[in-house]
Amino acid sequence: MPFNRKEWQQNNKEKIKECNKEYREKNKERIQEWREEHKEQRKEYDKEYREENKEKIKERKKEYYKENKERIQEQKKEYLKTDQSKKSHRISTWKQLGLISEDYDKLYELYINTNECDNCGIELVEGRYGSNKRCMDHNHRTGLFRNILCHNCNSIRPDYESD
Repeated sequence: MPFNRKEWQQNNKEKIKECNKEYREKNKERIQEWREEHKEQRKEYDKEYREENKEKIKERKKEYYKENKERIQEQKKEYLKTDQSKKSHRISTWKQLGLISEDYDKLYELYINTNECDNCGIELVEGRYGSNKRCMDHNHRTGLFRNILCHNCNSIRPDYESD
């Protein structure tokens, strides 16, 4: 009977996995150098692979999710509590509402660190409700940022007001 490579690999998965792990640990620097030298080639290969194997990748992702659903949901729940998640959600909301900025990170820092309404001076609070909740005011025609206001001042200011 001829040697069947796939069958052998199937029967020796754990051994192969262990050998690969040992090799990677022994050759960390060498592997890293190779990756740096072949960055563009790898990028091109990965792109081609993804295009040629869309369905296969989709199926793997589905299978992985099914097998790890609880862990993934727990990780997501934990991530949603982080400052990075809150920042990402806030910036995404601004973009959906039409706010345009060259540096959203800088704008977010200004937003977080502004404690008083730029119009009336009332102390601002974080949250969804209240007349003194923090609002990002922007020109609805141009999308450009104007001020950080309380909800009352933001509601009163006309959208069409020129800057």
